[in-house]
This record gives sequence, C-alpha cells and structure tokens, in this order.
Amino acid sequence: MAHVLVVEDDKMNARLFEVILRRRGGFDVTVTENVPELLRLAAKGSVDLVLMDVSLSNSEHEGKAMDGIQITRMLKDDPVTADIPVILATAHAMRGDRERFLEASRADDYIAKPIVDQDKLIAKVQAFVGRKQRTGV
Repeated sequence: MAHVLVVEDDKMNARLFEVILRRRGGFDVTVTENVPELLRLAAKGSVDLVLMDVSLSNSEHEGKAMDGIQITRMLKDDPVTADIPVILATAHAMRGDRERFLEASRADDYIAKPIVDQDKLIAKVQAFVGRKQRTGV
C-alpha cells in the first residue's frame, strides 16, 4: 500500500485529507507538521508522496520558522528525498499562484483548497504513486 505523508497544520484539513486518502483512496497516511519528523520519514524511503500545505504556521526546523515552500525545497535539494513527488496544497489560488509556488518550491504539482473534487485529488495522488512505482524511483 502506498504511503502518503500529509503535512498540514490545520487540524480539520489534516483530518479531511487523511479520511479522503485513507478511506476513498486506500492509501496508508501519516499526518504531521513536525519538520524533523517529516524529514526523517522521507529519508527512510517509506514515503511515496508528500501532500504539503504551503502556509504552515507552526512548523520550524533548527529554530527557524518554515513554510511548505521551504520544506519542499529541502526535500528536493536532498538527493535521498529529491525523487519523492510533492503536491502543494493551498488556499492561495489566485492567477499566477500555481506557477509561482511550483517554481519556488520545485514541487511536482499543486492543488487548491478547499478540496471540492475528492476524486480528482485521489486520481492525482494515484498517478504520481503509480509513476513512482513503475520507474522504481
């Protein structure tokens, strides 16, 4: 079963993502906003995809506040975790936000919150997880 790491600071959104991905998508799901924990899990090789909130308000690493863009850059800059697909999730959905966030973070994709089409989210995650499993990356 594919393992999705959800990085979300809003408890309601975290629970919604967990329910959608676990019950409807059949994924193993871990939810955290703790940066050292998520980096450890990703480095272990057990994470198939990260769903990353852009605007994290409580996350920090080595005493420095971190948002989802910065954390994604850390994942993409590390050769051990660079190939893990990251989908940004954000309520920032104005024209140009998608492109700006993807460029700044080097994430693989972007979805807008609130999630109105659960099937689209599941299909997007399945596509990335399937691609990763087919290529062995």
